Amino acid sequence: MEHFRKPNYKQIYNDLLMEKYPQKKQLCESLLLKDELSFMDVIKLNNLIFGNNNNSVNQKFRSYNKESILEILEYQKKNNLNNHQLASHFKMSKNTVSKWKKLHESVGIR
Repeated sequence: MEHFRKPNYKQIYNDLLMEKYPQKKQLCESLLLKDELSFMDVIKLNNLIFGNNNNSVNQKFRSYNKESILEILEYQKKNNLNNHQLASHFKMSKNTVSKWKKLHESVGIR
């Protein structure tokens, strides 16, 4: 079985900041100093660089691993959000959130 290598987001964002957005490097510095970026860190970096108004076309091709799903569901619990609010925050379908919650409860994703 082939081991999946995840992208080096630190390098991607560092390169992007150096080449296209050097004026935003200081905004992102605290996140880029971390040893490893979490899913939420990547979202924060994306929002800092491109703003919150990314169009939904980019959202169509997102995929989520188990850790990302758990992080999103934990964010929902921590911020006391319903499925619709969580879906709006992460620009995803509320049906996806419902499906994840059902899977998490029935299978006990850990």
